[in-house]
Amino acid sequence: MSEITGKQFINGQRVAANTPSLESINAATYEPTGFLFSQATLEEVDQAAQAAQAAFKVYNQTAPELRAQFLEEIAAQIGALGPQLQEIASIETGLPLGRLQGETGRVTGQLRLFAQVVRRGDFFSARIDQAMPDRKPMPRVDLRLAKVGVGPVAVFGASNFPLAFSTAGGDTAAALAAGCPVVFKAHSGHMATAELVASAIQKAVEKCAMPAGTFNMVFGGRIGADLVAHPAVQAVGFTGSLEGGMALYNIVQKRQQPIPVFAEMSSVNPLVVLPQALAARGQQVAADTVASFNMGCGQFCTKPGLILGVKSPEFEQFIEGLVSATQAAAPQVMLNPGTLKSYKAGIDELENEAGFEKIATGEKAVLISQGTAHLFKADQSVLLSGNAKLQHEVFGPMSVVIAVDDEATLLKGIDQLGGQLTATIIGDDADFAGAEDLLNLFAKKAGRVLFNGFPTGVEVSDAMVHGGPFPATSDARGTSVGTSAIDRFLRPVCYQNTPQALLPDALKDENPLGLNRLVNGQLSTAAL
Repeated sequence: MSEITGKQFINGQRVAANTPSLESINAATYEPTGFLFSQATLEEVDQAAQAAQAAFKVYNQTAPELRAQFLEEIAAQIGALGPQLQEIASIETGLPLGRLQGETGRVTGQLRLFAQVVRRGDFFSARIDQAMPDRKPMPRVDLRLAKVGVGPVAVFGASNFPLAFSTAGGDTAAALAAGCPVVFKAHSGHMATAELVASAIQKAVEKCAMPAGTFNMVFGGRIGADLVAHPAVQAVGFTGSLEGGMALYNIVQKRQQPIPVFAEMSSVNPLVVLPQALAARGQQVAADTVASFNMGCGQFCTKPGLILGVKSPEFEQFIEGLVSATQAAAPQVMLNPGTLKSYKAGIDELENEAGFEKIATGEKAVLISQGTAHLFKADQSVLLSGNAKLQHEVFGPMSVVIAVDDEATLLKGIDQLGGQLTATIIGDDADFAGAEDLLNLFAKKAGRVLFNGFPTGVEVSDAMVHGGPFPATSDARGTSVGTSAIDRFLRPVCYQNTPQALLPDALKDENPLGLNRLVNGQLSTAAL
């Protein structure tokens, strides 16, 4: 069993200037787990950032094969933690062991996937425009472009995914794949879990002989602002609340050197059920919809929090199905006291907001830590007016259903919504014949548009997008899931008339990495 010391991970060492005072809490009982952690000092944050900056000079130059092996070794070391990892994560988050076993597979799988990306080399985006000395009226110089890592990345752990979106999660994996050292801020809701994973990463750093500051981790609730303000940090990866993400974003904008903040923040993920699907399978869709927004106690950023359809007898029956399924929903333990408190506050605000009506409540909680499912109905005027309460994500097992007069009103109402992570269309073939306007509108609003599926589940693959326009994220040009997530932590560099011996391997004439490069406007794997 790995020992949990509660100390910071800085430049390959375990250090702690402060006496341990931060308690890890059992998510189900709210009792201390017995694990204590030291609040990082400002000096320790500075040391971690400087260690990452020093490591960048070496780590960013590592050969793709060595970097890929490093990512695979992290995955192997996480796997070697065994059941202890899931057991402690379950205690700290209340998530069931089965879910955490799957999440362990996801975190190791995405590390191995990014290893493939690094070996494949397309992330370099290698482009070569060879010199044309005889071109008239002006000759062309030799120009070559490749992408390089931006520098040290500050990553913030997510509350709802203690493995897949945390210490070795998607942001960390993408940054390391890009050649960027990481300074990770452990989430206060699962500090012991974070330490176990950090120890696995540290072992991989040592085994693969990477620079000691390639990975660093600090504990504490007051250090996030200090971390993103540090001049060594060159990008930020964050998953959490709109308030938290925007606080970091605003700090960064006041730096002498502003840097990109890739924050995944808030989304209600609208779901539209079309008439033919309602007529053919409305009750099944209702049951599946409730199962989706209640999955994991609604603690998924892709939970469908807004359900829309055109008024009809079938849609009324559909709402009745939503009510029945919600009433049958069992209470579940939420991630931590703060999450449950915020959820209850969000429910209370909707109950007191004009235009909203609570129409169903799930089974009552039997533990102090459990959340109860809720279903609200809202007037179409709430949608048409762009009511802020409708667009504010209530993180937990709830959703809002709205019936609108006609398709034109539906489109007008959706146009009032802000940016979303996902948008879902449930329909049959006859529905899709006239759904082009709806699809185009959703494509403008969301990072991922689904047909006849539910958004609670994000595949880690080349084509996945987990992002979207504000307020879903702070930067719609990126994704936090999928292999293109690496692009967030890269920047292009053009090398002009550079001697062969000094060029990065991705741009050398002999093409030692075997890349498919854009050469004089044509894709080619050949040497020049």
